[in-house]
Amino acid sequence: MKRDRAILLMAAGQILTWAGLYYVFPALLLRWEQDLGWSKSGLTAAITLAVFLSALAAPLAGRLIDRGLGPHWMAGCTLVGSAALFACSFIQQGWQFLALWAVIGICLSGTLYEPCFAMVTRARGAGAKQGIILITLIAGFAGAISFPSAHTLAEAFGWRDTLRVFAVVVALLAAPLIWHAARLLEADADATARATAEDPRPAGGYLANPVFWFLGVGFALLAVVHGVTLHHLLSILDERRVHAEVAVLAASFIGPMQVAGRLVMVAVEKHVSHHGIAASTFIFMGLSIMLLIAAGGAPTLLVLFVILFGGSYGVVSIIRPVIARDLLGQSGFGAKSGALALLYLCGTASAPFVGALLWEIGGYGLVLPLLVGFAASGLGLYLSANRLAGSRKGG
Repeated sequence: MKRDRAILLMAAGQILTWAGLYYVFPALLLRWEQDLGWSKSGLTAAITLAVFLSALAAPLAGRLIDRGLGPHWMAGCTLVGSAALFACSFIQQGWQFLALWAVIGICLSGTLYEPCFAMVTRARGAGAKQGIILITLIAGFAGAISFPSAHTLAEAFGWRDTLRVFAVVVALLAAPLIWHAARLLEADADATARATAEDPRPAGGYLANPVFWFLGVGFALLAVVHGVTLHHLLSILDERRVHAEVAVLAASFIGPMQVAGRLVMVAVEKHVSHHGIAASTFIFMGLSIMLLIAAGGAPTLLVLFVILFGGSYGVVSIIRPVIARDLLGQSGFGAKSGALALLYLCGTASAPFVGALLWEIGGYGLVLPLLVGFAASGLGLYLSANRLAGSRKGG
């Protein structure tokens, strides 16, 4: 029962931190642009910087979790992030906005999925997947909370008071939930560590292991595919003469499809291996981009794109830590997870810029086929990692 409580508390904390420290940015972006008169590129540079800094801090977060400091790191980052968000409600100049989101970015390394899943894996070992699935099913609705809440509050009180409300909720609700959940998980971690003490795959030296690099770069390419597509989706559909309202509707259903994809995974997990699920995410992501290429002339294909794109990417957040443990081992998992997160989050952070650069070179007629190629390359790297890890265990 204690274990179930830990997962439920962590899920509650995650949905609030995702809503309050991450989705609040796109939820208020247009209002900042209109009220402050700053350029979209200047504003979005703040969230790009935040994600890059969270990536750079991820290995440190992983090492702290390995040392048993996960509860302190996660709760502390949540509190500091909420304070920076509150301070953001008083900004007047661009450098202040950039600096505060840089602080929030560092805090994201201790508040979102990466440290959360490292804690769950550290505590549960091979049984971590069920807890991770439950957390993502609940936290997957963070956007559905953040966007309408931010809109309603901003309409009534303005964006500055909206940030203050979000910050207070994160500090008074999310931080205590995460602290308590992480302490319960850390208590379980001691037993798991003893059970995996004989893990033949050493904690150190993973950076010299080609399995790590194949796995990390493969999933980073998938992050680029997702990020480019998501950030440029409305522009892509506009270029293909899809009506604006239809395009917005399609984009709004990607989040729910992520949750649907996770539910499908729960339904089939007894019949499909971790390896099969991981490989399918690359395949379905590539197929979804192919459907998007053809969607301009066939609206039905756009529906299929949303289902495949959202559903397959929804599974990625679950399967990445599971596969990482399967291929790299339990010992020192926090450090391994943090290093993998560095590669993955760099792919996420660079995606909007990469998409814009490729568009300037050859338009979306170049971008989309390249994304299919990225997905195929990522699949090849993942298959190589799995094959090499299997041969090493067999040897």
